[in-house]
Amino acid sequence: MTRARIGIIGCGNISDIYLKNLTASDKVEVIAVADADLSRARMRAEQYSLPHAYSVEELLADPNVDIVVNLTIPKAHAEISLRALEAGKHVYGEKPLAVTLEEGARVLEVAKAKGLRVACAPETFLGGGIQSCRKLIDDGAIGTPVAATGFMMGGGHESWHPDPGFYYEVGGGPMYDMGPYYLTAFVTLLGPIRRVTGSAVITHEERTIKSEPKRGQKIRVETPTHIAGVIDFASGAVGTLITSFDIPAGAGLPPIEIYGTAGTLRVPDPNNFGGEIQLRRAGSREWETMPLTHELTNNNRGIGVIDMAEAIAEGRPHRANGEMAYHVLEAMHGFHIASQQDRHYQMASSCEQPAAMKEQA
Repeated sequence: MTRARIGIIGCGNISDIYLKNLTASDKVEVIAVADADLSRARMRAEQYSLPHAYSVEELLADPNVDIVVNLTIPKAHAEISLRALEAGKHVYGEKPLAVTLEEGARVLEVAKAKGLRVACAPETFLGGGIQSCRKLIDDGAIGTPVAATGFMMGGGHESWHPDPGFYYEVGGGPMYDMGPYYLTAFVTLLGPIRRVTGSAVITHEERTIKSEPKRGQKIRVETPTHIAGVIDFASGAVGTLITSFDIPAGAGLPPIEIYGTAGTLRVPDPNNFGGEIQLRRAGSREWETMPLTHELTNNNRGIGVIDMAEAIAEGRPHRANGEMAYHVLEAMHGFHIASQQDRHYQMASSCEQPAAMKEQA
C-alpha cells in the first residue's frame, strides 16, 4: 500500500504525541507541519526531521499532502477543516468536530460533495480498554445493557495548562473538552443516542491562572463548567453523564460503568487507550479483573489517522468518522440546549456504531 502523506496544522502541546506516533508508523508518512506561528512549525519540523515547516496557506497548497491533521484550537477546527477540504485534502481533526452544529454540518456537507473523508478525535475508543469492553458486551457478558454512567469531575485546566483561556471560551468547558471521550465510548459500546436532557451552570464567572507563564492572569468564563446530562439511547438504555471543572478535590467515582441484565462492567478511563476492566456478574459480590483482548494500550494518538488512511486504501468505512463526531457534537449541544430551554432535546442526527477492532493474536 502506498503510504498516505500527512500534513499537520497546529504545532501546540498535543502535536508532540501525534508526531511521535505518526512518524514511527510504516502506514503513513508525515511530510509537513504548519502553524500560524511559523517558529513553532519550524521547531516541530526540526524535532522530527520533517522536510517542510509551512505556513497554513503553504501546507494547504502542497499537492503532495493527502490528509490534513487539524490540531488547532476548537474555534478554528471548522475553518481549517473546510479550507483543507476545499483544497482537496481528507481531514482528521482534534475534537470537537466544530464549535457549532451549523459549522459541523457544513464540514460534512463539503466533504460529501467533494468525495473526501472526515475523521475526528477522540480515537481512544480504538484502544485495548474500550475495545475489550465492546467484545465483552457483544459476547453477552452483562446480558442486555440497560443503563450507563459516566463521570469526569475535577478542577479546571488553569491549574496546569500553559495557556488555559480557550477552555473557558464558547466551545470549551468540560463537556466540549472531555465529553467527546465519554460520548464516543458510549456510542461505541451502546450505539447512537435518541434524546438528551441536562442541567448546565457557570459556577465561577472568573478564573485565575495558576500555571506558568501566565500565572495570576484572569479568565472570564463564557461557557458552563458543570454539566449533568441524561441520555436515552436508541437501544432503550438510559445513561447519565456528568462533566465538571468545579470539583478541585476530585471524586471517587468510576469513569464509566455499564449495567446489564446479567452483570455490571467497569470501563477504563475513556481518555486513555488501556486500563483495568472489571466485571461483576449478577448474583456475585466479587469483581473480576478481565483480560484485555485488544492491543493499543499506550498513548496511541494518531491511530485514528492511520485507520482512516488504511480505510481509504481498502475502500471500507473508517471508525473515527465525521458522522459519529457530529452525533457526539449534537448531543453535547443538546445538554446545554435542554438546560437553557427546560426540556428534552430530540437528536436530529444518528450514526452507525463503529466496527469493532480485530482482537490481538
